[in-house]
Amino acid sequence: MTPADTIIAGRDELTREQMIPLLQEIQAAEGYLSTEAMTLVAEALETPVSRVYGVATFYNQFRFAPLGEHVIELCRGTACHVKQSLALAQHLKRRLKLTGDGNSADGRYTVVSVACLGACSIAPVIRLDGEFYGHLTTEKLDALLDGVEAKDEAEAAADDEAAA
Repeated sequence: MTPADTIIAGRDELTREQMIPLLQEIQAAEGYLSTEAMTLVAEALETPVSRVYGVATFYNQFRFAPLGEHVIELCRGTACHVKQSLALAQHLKRRLKLTGDGNSADGRYTVVSVACLGACSIAPVIRLDGEFYGHLTTEKLDALLDGVEAKDEAEAAADDEAAA
């Protein structure tokens, strides 16, 4: 039984008004909304899949692909925009080889553009795995990503040693 099945089965009475809370709960459990999960919601609510998909795509809180190991939230607010956050976005797209869903080709990174991170005093800013990094340039961003990759490699080597 999938998490979506469990969530739907745990509801006593299902109505169309519960669509958004159901989608939110499923995404919280699975990390994203799969086609299968949206189909299950549609069947449970006795509504067309197109309606569920329409609701899910209307709200930017919903994702349709799994998140990468590392999540980068890129602020695109006014202060960050003025301080060249677009150049950071373009650099991330090239360096990480981002696909249309914001995920890197290798699935290690997810980049999400957000309206504002509320850290205007350190613009341009990103939040990487919950930590804020500000006053960024493409060079500082590269150094940050190099550090993440080095840490990941060290952890993988330690895991390999432990397994041996």
